[in-house]
Amino acid sequence: MRYMMIVKGDENVDRSGPPPLGLMEAIDKLGQEAAKAGKMLSFGGLRPTADGARIRITNGKLTITDGPFTEAKEVIGGFSIMNLASKEEAIEEARRFMELHRIHWPQWNGETEVRAMFEEGEMPG
Repeated sequence: MRYMMIVKGDENVDRSGPPPLGLMEAIDKLGQEAAKAGKMLSFGGLRPTADGARIRITNGKLTITDGPFTEAKEVIGGFSIMNLASKEEAIEEARRFMELHRIHWPQWNGETEVRAMFEEGEMPG
């Protein structure tokens, strides 16, 4: 089953600073191990919200808002899509990823949300 890991954190680098090089190297190593094991399907980091936009429908009205999104307390900073056997395995992979943050970037606060994905041809509901 495919699982998406959605990494959320504070976009304000003044609070935690930029990601340390040691963290990025550790994440790269973890990603390479997952790819070799056939688990990693896709991953990526996201640029700041200042480079993005939101398109929203409220009461039938479409609005477009350019970033940055100052009202956001947390923003999505990255994601991975992995092919894993179970929710428990997905949680373990996300735990390993977050442990790297705890070790290499202890001042950072954030979370990884683990979500099972619909498979091709599977109907929601």
